[in-house]
Amino acid sequence: MTASLHVDLNAFARNLSRVRTVVGPAEVMLVVKDDAYGHGIAPVVRRAAQEGVSWFGAFDVSTGRAVRATLGDSARIFVWMAGSQTDVDAVISERLEVGIGDAALLEQVAATAASAGQVARVHLKIDTGLHRNGIRPEHWPTFVAHAARLEQSGSIDVVGVWSHIAEASNDEDDESRRLYEDALAKAATAGLAISVRHLAASAAAFARPEFRYDLVRVGAFCYGIRSAGGASEQALGLTVVSRLEADVTAVGEKSVTVNIGSLDGLASPLAGLVRVGTPAGSRKLLSVGDSQSVVEKWPDARVGDTVRIYGPGDLQEASPTDLAEAIDTIGEEIALRVSPLIPRVYSGE
Repeated sequence: MTASLHVDLNAFARNLSRVRTVVGPAEVMLVVKDDAYGHGIAPVVRRAAQEGVSWFGAFDVSTGRAVRATLGDSARIFVWMAGSQTDVDAVISERLEVGIGDAALLEQVAATAASAGQVARVHLKIDTGLHRNGIRPEHWPTFVAHAARLEQSGSIDVVGVWSHIAEASNDEDDESRRLYEDALAKAATAGLAISVRHLAASAAAFARPEFRYDLVRVGAFCYGIRSAGGASEQALGLTVVSRLEADVTAVGEKSVTVNIGSLDGLASPLAGLVRVGTPAGSRKLLSVGDSQSVVEKWPDARVGDTVRIYGPGDLQEASPTDLAEAIDTIGEEIALRVSPLIPRVYSGE
């Protein structure tokens, strides 16, 4: 017996449908960073493609290559972390679209594409206040003017302008949008015909229609992971698509032992703070060891019973974001920390 992560691809498809309904007519870019938020790249992107998703946000080049290997030429794959010449070579050879928020990277991509006799599709990034990366507004006019010259040379095709927003407050986000709109206007002045504008991720895509533009980058919500401090999954019309389960291996007088621990990705600070799902409803997680954990006992508990660490809630278990909030971190981190050695079990394939 071993712990396992169960992924309901039908629930995932329902979430995709919900997201697309909310944000339409904007298209959805399914973000699949960190092995599709721990759910497994290949099954997730295959099902998303079956549901009609054509855009995938891969973050890094290795993930982009995995999506391309799974889906072939039909997918548009956007990466926004190319940190080496090897990465840039792969961007060109795998026909990935790349987010560029650095003048040196723009030159590198253009030169590599020209050497290969290819045209690189690029999305230029303006820093609208998050300061994660991107071109500062005062440098933007020079940057887009140079990008236009490179486009005229035939080495790049500037298809998009994009940014990240902090989602810290409505006022700050409104200022980010103002900077973004100004960046779009300056790109047009430079002679760039932008076909894909994208600014919003999950939360802003749901809450702020004016932030949707042509495309929204949605990761967490598609997997049923709500924002920390935000509306519940039910209020958003979403379902947690995965459930992390462990087996009871020993039954004591007041507690049971289950076969999952911190080495499997169960965060040890959760001990004493959260409740897990059992056949008799929720029970307190008492302690987390390296490979085993202890849970409050319930009547008629038996070896082989299933304890659910997180999931959609039908055993009164917490969601990934509930667990994350208990230890003051972001919701997606709980799912991502599950060890890749724990088997993934898929339904709905």
